[in-house]
Parts: sequence; C-alpha cells; structure tokens
Amino acid sequence: MAEDGNLHIGNSNYNREEEADPENNTMNQPLLKRHRTLSSTPLALVGTKVSHIESLDYEINENDLFKHDWRSRSKAQVFQYIFAKWTLACLVGLLTGLIATLINLAVENIAGYKLLAVGYYIAQDRYLTGLLIFTGANLGLTLVATVLVVVFAPTAAGPGIPEIKAYLNGVDTPNMFGATTMIVKIVGSIGAVAAGLDLGKEGPLVHIGSCIASLLGQGGPDNHRIKWRWLRYFNNDRDRRDLITCGSASGVCAAFRSPVGGVLFALEEVATWWRSALLWRTFFSTAVVVVVLRAFIEICNSGKCGLFGKGGLIMFDVSHVEVRYHAVDIIPVTLIGVFGGILGSLYNHLLHKVLRLYNLINQKGKIHKVLLSLSVSLFTSVCLYGLPFLAECKPCNPSIDEACPTNGRSGNFKQFNCPNGYYNDLATLFLTTNDDAVRNVFSSNTPNEFGMVSLWIYFGLYCILGLITFGIATPSGLFLPIILMGSAYGRMLGTVMGSYTKIDQGLYAVLGAASLMAGSMRMTVSLCVIFLELTNNLLLLPITMFVLLIAKTVGDSFNLSIYEIILHLKGLPFLEANPEPWMRNLTVGELVDAKPPVITLRGVEKVANIVDALRNTTHNAFPVLDGEDVDNGAGTELHGLILRAHLVKVLKKRWFLNEKRRTEEWEVREKFTPVELAEREDNFDDVAITSSEMQMYVDLHPLTNTTPYTVVQSMSVAKALVLFRSVGLRHLLVVPKIQASGMSPVIGILTRQDLRAYNILQAFPHLDKHKSGKLR
Repeated sequence: MAEDGNLHIGNSNYNREEEADPENNTMNQPLLKRHRTLSSTPLALVGTKVSHIESLDYEINENDLFKHDWRSRSKAQVFQYIFAKWTLACLVGLLTGLIATLINLAVENIAGYKLLAVGYYIAQDRYLTGLLIFTGANLGLTLVATVLVVVFAPTAAGPGIPEIKAYLNGVDTPNMFGATTMIVKIVGSIGAVAAGLDLGKEGPLVHIGSCIASLLGQGGPDNHRIKWRWLRYFNNDRDRRDLITCGSASGVCAAFRSPVGGVLFALEEVATWWRSALLWRTFFSTAVVVVVLRAFIEICNSGKCGLFGKGGLIMFDVSHVEVRYHAVDIIPVTLIGVFGGILGSLYNHLLHKVLRLYNLINQKGKIHKVLLSLSVSLFTSVCLYGLPFLAECKPCNPSIDEACPTNGRSGNFKQFNCPNGYYNDLATLFLTTNDDAVRNVFSSNTPNEFGMVSLWIYFGLYCILGLITFGIATPSGLFLPIILMGSAYGRMLGTVMGSYTKIDQGLYAVLGAASLMAGSMRMTVSLCVIFLELTNNLLLLPITMFVLLIAKTVGDSFNLSIYEIILHLKGLPFLEANPEPWMRNLTVGELVDAKPPVITLRGVEKVANIVDALRNTTHNAFPVLDGEDVDNGAGTELHGLILRAHLVKVLKKRWFLNEKRRTEEWEVREKFTPVELAEREDNFDDVAITSSEMQMYVDLHPLTNTTPYTVVQSMSVAKALVLFRSVGLRHLLVVPKIQASGMSPVIGILTRQDLRAYNILQAFPHLDKHKSGKLR
C-alpha cells in the first residue's frame, strides 16, 4: 500500500462519463499518468532496502460502533483499561532494565577476556601475536553482528532513533519494532561494542525499549500474537504510540541511568505529541528501569557479575569531579560552547557525505555490506593497537593511590610497552572498552596524566572513526562517538588553559562532551539533566546550561541536527514543527486545486463503485456524502470519512444489501466488532466479488467517522500544517467557505505527503527561490 497522499485520481461522480479533458484522469487510467502532483513517491530507505511508507491513524475514529463501545463500557472495564496501561508501562521499564543489564555485562565480559589475552602477550613482548589476537577477535565479533543484521533484520542497523521519531510523528516505518529486529539489535549491539568499534549501545537501547513496548502492546510478534481480552484495548495506533514513547524514554534511562533525562529526551527529541497523562506513565517506566539497574549494581558490587565486577552498569559516572569555577572562567566555558557548535555542525556535514557514499556501497549487495563492516573493524583494530607505540612512556606518580602501571583490562595507567614504573597514556585510552575510555578522560585531579600529543592523536582518530563507523551494517549509537570526541577536545582545552582557570580538566572533558552533543544533536534540556544526573552535582547546572545553549545556537546557524539529516537521507516524510515562512502565502484551497478531483462515496453506495475506488486508487480514506442528489451536488452534506481498511473489511465479510437502504444499529453490531475495525485490513487483491454482488449496496453510515477534522479552503497551509502535526492526523478534509448550489461539500483531502515542503515546492516553485528545507 502506498502513502495516503499520493495521486488523487478520478471524479466524484462515477456514473457520468468524463469529458475529454487532458487535465483530468478517470479511475481507469494509469495512476502515474498525471505529471503535476503534490505527492512524491511514497518510498523510503528503511533498513537497507526501499519500502512503501504509510501514515498512522492517531485520530479517534468516531463511528457508530466506536460510540456504542464507549457507551457500553462499565466502570470495571474502564478501570481494567487504565490498570492495563500502567501495567504495560511497568513491564516496559522492567524488561528494558533487564536487557540493558544483560548487554552491559556481556560487553564487559567479552571485551574483558579479549583484552586480558592481548595484555598477556604484550607483557611477554609478543606484540605481533597480541595484534593478531586483538584484530582477529574484533573481526569475529563484527562479522557476527553484521551477518545477523544483513541476513535477518536490516532495520536493526544504526541507532533506530530517527525511525522512532518518524513513527511518533505519524509515519509507519515497516519492520522496525518486530521480535526479530529486537533480538538482532541485542546480539548485534553486544558484538559491535565488544569489538571495539567506535559506536555505543545507547541508541540501540532506545530502539530496544521501543521494540519491547510495541511487542507488549500488540501481544507479541505479528505471527504469534496473544489474543488476551484485555489487550484489545491497545489494538490501535494511538495507544501503541504512547507505549513506544515510554519505551524510548526507558532506553535512554537504561543507557545513562538517568530517569528524568530519559523522560525529557522523549519529550524534546522523539515525541511529536505529548500530554500530562503520558508524562506520568513515561516517568513511571524510567523509575522502574532505575530500580532494576540499582538492584543489579548492588549484586555486581558483591562480585557476582562475572569477571569484571560491577561491569558497565555505571556508564559515565563522574560524580567525583570537583566543581570549582569563578567569573573569569566564563571565557573558556564560552570557547567550549562555540567549539562544540562548530565541530558538531562540521561533523554533521561530513557524516552526511559519508552516509551518502555508504548508501551507494550498500546498494551493491549483502557481500559489500559485510566487507565494508569488516574493513572498518580492521582499520579500527590496527589503529587502536598500533598508535600507542607513538606515545612516550610516562613515569608513574608515587603520590597517586591507584595502581601504576597496570596490565589488566581496567585502570588509568596501562603499562603496554613501557618498562616497570612507567605507563603509556595512549594505551590507557585505546586498549580498553569505550566506556572505560570515557571514564579515564573524565577522571579528575589528574592534570598531567595525559600528554597533549596523546590527546591530539586520540581526538583525531576518534573523529575519523566516528565518521566511518556510523553507517555500517551493525547496530550503532551516536552518543558514545560524540562523547569520545567531545571529551578529548574539552580535556585539550583544559590542558591549554593550565593555571589560568580553576576548573578541573575532568570537568573540561565533561563540558566538551556535552557541547559537542548539543552541537550535533541539538538537544539542550534533556542533555543538561542527563549530565547532571550522571555527575550527581547541581553545581554543574549553570555552566552546563551555558555551554549547551551556546553550542546549540552556533550549530543551528550552520545546518540541521544529525537526526534530521538521517531522516532526510532515509526519505521518511517527517513533518517539521515549524512551517516554512512562504507557507503563509498559500491557502489549502490552492493546494487542493493542484491535485486531481477528490473521490467521494455515497452514504449507501453500490458495491461496484466501492470496488472501482479500491482497485484503481491507493487512497486510504474517502469522504462520504449524503443528500438528495449526491451525483449532481444538490442538497448534499458531508457525513464523514471512511477508511480503506474498513471498506476492505466490508467486502471480505460481504456485508451487502439487496436494496438501497439504511441499516439498523443492531445489524452492524451483529457483523462487526470495534476490535476488528481497529486492525489494518488493506489486502484487497484476494477479495473476489461476483457480478451479481457488484449490483448490491453497502450502508457506509455505521462505519464512517462522523467527526473528521475539516478546514476551510481559505486557511493558510502553515496553519493547516500546525494543526495536522499537533493533532497527529492522517487526513485533513478541505471544505468550501461558502457552499454554493450544486457544489460538493468537500473540495479535497490533504495528507502528510501534500503538506511536505519539498512536495509543495515541486508544484509551486515560485514560492521560494532558495528551496527551503534543503540540507545546508
């Protein structure tokens, strides 16, 4: 099925012959014959292939069945519905916390055994053997993650956050929340992160939390759904959207151990629609996640979590950083914000180019995707192992309590190739897990631990790895690569400032990471709270807010955020929050005039006309008219809007009438249930209608949404776009300001594709010479 807003072809009067007008197409003509249309091809890159895209029905379909269902619900059923929503929110948090714990411990143990083996051979000066072990293990782990993604779940590649943003915006992205996708995401994240690739598990955790929420809401995978009675309440896009919002917030909370930050991330970054009741349930889900993580932290502190104790459950804990700053520190803090905005926008620009190149490579087939991932893994392994040889050995400081040097997996003073009493600062950053690398850079009261040359090498390598790693066929997150780059340049700035500032270098690293994230992702409020919850120190609030505001402002002056760029690259029809200025100069009446005439149905319609409408168009909704003479527009009124899925359901159940009449309320309840109508039924191909049935009738009144959203033709497109996005619509009817005699009460339908800036400019190129919305 194609997008709702594609070609609206045909005439509202089926029984009259079309005049020979080259600007009109009948329903029997090819769909793509018309040259001028507001709608682009409804396709998008989902995973690694082009998929058909549809919109979601977030609007309440107030037909007779829906009204009767709500009127007949008892207090016990209402309580059951509310209790079920809170129960599912609790389960989303519980399962997300458990899976996040599993991923963290698996990564820590797998990577730990690998690094211990490498350290064993390095201690014996068998450097070539260490390189082979290190590179071979990383290639094996990368191969597992890539093959799983390429063969079983292409949609598991990447972070998944742009697709979640699109879903909550109203775009149904195919195969994004299935059980196979979730399993591949979990196993693939473990393999990719343990392989030492420059990517994190934070983005995938957001996707995993959303998958859990979706599967719980619909009762399991598509082919093995649980048909429990209480789950019928959630068999709609609206409640599923709320659950997925809870899942995305739980994923962020599990990644950063930040419950309030997770809620604000969902509100600021992914959710298009929000309300106070959803705020409570989302916060409840993240609170459950924190309880689960806290319980496992206590267990791991007692040494029951395998080889490496508490593992990665505390990801970026920098609560020990001393916070001391004065008025003179406003200058270096401002510089951090400015650099973060510039570097973040530059990173977005370069990553956009790399992703376009990777799309060309990935289109060549599965083998090319696997080879690309293995090439990146090989380059990463060689650099991480070989570059520490460029660093000079530094003597251990006897005043530091921590063991120096160390040969194990953890520790700030890796011996590597240095003699006893000396350590290699670059090996400390490279030959460890990414989480430990962040902890090492964030470490406080260590002004001389890392040399400037080592920091430059560290920063330069992770800039390169951050560009070439994201986009390969593995689950990957953007948070960690950006944190690694930002912490490096923040610490370098702290080293340069030296005695001119009172701010600890570890705090410079924290501010650098925050500024680069704001410069690239353009998050402010949620990012500020996440870092405050990580540091557990409210004294950081003023300078963190200051840095984030500067970085976002500077970044916005150059280009879009990284997630918006990925949305454009994937072709997902995401509706922006703010209309383009030129949209105020165009009315919705002018917009529908650029489209072929809308197809309408009568309240009691002949089966043949319904079959023609479904067979020759791909519209997902049709206006239903009532009146004395619908064909000629005399005395007609708009009864409502009927969905394509409901028409297909009618034909499959053969709910036909021998005569043209209205049905009684009991007749429709005898044939249909509200649960049935909530399911999407759009496969029209297997419906066989006989010639005698073609002449029968269908009463559409009981199935028609009698309260569709309508706007008058004089409304500006900008105002219509705000309404469409805010309410979460799929269809918006345009009605005449004054209905003249013989005029139809509806003059057109606007859909998501019609309101996209790019599509409007294709039909009205004179509106904006600079093509607003183009990636800068």
